[in-house]
Amino acid sequence: MRIARFATDEGMSFGVVEENTVAAIAAHPFGDLAFTGQRYPLTDVRFLAPILPSKIIAIGKNYAEHAAEMGSEAPAEPLIFGKPSTAVIGPGEAIAYPQKLSERVDYEGELAVVIGRMCREVPAARAADVILGYTCANDVTARDLQARDGQWTRAKGFDTFCPLGPWIETEADPSDLEIITTVNGEVRQRARTSRLMHTIPALVEYVSQVMTLLPGDVILTGTPAGVGPLEIGDEVTVTVEDIGGLTNRVVARD
Repeated sequence: MRIARFATDEGMSFGVVEENTVAAIAAHPFGDLAFTGQRYPLTDVRFLAPILPSKIIAIGKNYAEHAAEMGSEAPAEPLIFGKPSTAVIGPGEAIAYPQKLSERVDYEGELAVVIGRMCREVPAARAADVILGYTCANDVTARDLQARDGQWTRAKGFDTFCPLGPWIETEADPSDLEIITTVNGEVRQRARTSRLMHTIPALVEYVSQVMTLLPGDVILTGTPAGVGPLEIGDEVTVTVEDIGGLTNRVVARD
């Protein structure tokens, strides 16, 4: 099932994406879904970020090849950092390049986990019980600021630096999905989630030992090798097998 957050002339709603329509649901997508009976043609809706999380927990260097290209070894334990909720944008929205502050902004295509209910200290064996589904993500990073600051908050935290979408797929098997990132149609990243150093159940267990996770919270599972710079005017697409594609264009920040 594909759960989307979308806008129409009537306002914003959550809904389930069907073949040619979106079936609106009442309230939020957590728990049992209550359909309103309204259906909208896909041509009449604008997809938004599928969720607005209270927090985004990202995992660094979770593919060995990416750790190597960054000049380090993959960490023995998950390396976690945060991105603010204000960084979230949806499909088709613009990534704002802060050219007054950064001279290199990189794409990082990833699989994102969306939490479905409040939880803490979740054993890896029960991780699937607390996951609503999965979506595509782009962990946009001001690479020069990351190197300069020695920590990642500013580099990862700009407004628009966390595209998510186009929807939440509830039935995907995340253990071996292909991730492809293209820039202007050229493939820059191609990998499979089977190459993750720390699996999704292990990440849910690790993160939930540190902090309570709330419905809608997002865990970014790490980016594979092939990260590189974006330029103003570029179009970047992150595609995850069995989920869909997330496309955003890069514009100059006002």
